Amino acid sequence: MDIQFREFNPFDLWIWLEFENIPSPLEQQYVEELFNSWFYLGKLGGFNGENLQVTETGVDISYMEYNPAISEAAMMAPMHNMSDFEYAGTWGRCWLDLGTSDLIAVDVLINALTQLSREYLTLRQVIIGGVNEDWPVDRRSAAIFN
Repeated sequence: MDIQFREFNPFDLWIWLEFENIPSPLEQQYVEELFNSWFYLGKLGGFNGENLQVTETGVDISYMEYNPAISEAAMMAPMHNMSDFEYAGTWGRCWLDLGTSDLIAVDVLINALTQLSREYLTLRQVIIGGVNEDWPVDRRSAAIFN
């Protein structure tokens, strides 16, 4: 699976998936469940780089003391909006407003898409940001989600 980054605007972001074949309804459901789950975690502020206490502790977290005050002091970092997933031939796309979520969210999505492609359906490429010459964006429809 090839991963490309194009112009990246976290408040107006298209993510494009190219499948090896036209995705079946079950494959579309896998993709949509992944994106919906990822977005809901983001909407709830799950990708907040200011509060990564467990990660910053290291490998041994046995008996770790979690500090709720750090969590309370961190600025909110929620995602704001996501469009429905769309399909055209071997392409799928989704528009997002990542809000103030941190870029760890993009890594988590790429990791999940990589595993999805290994086990359930084959993705040729993921394009994050910018435009796709194979499928123009109607700016009027994208504005609906803003």
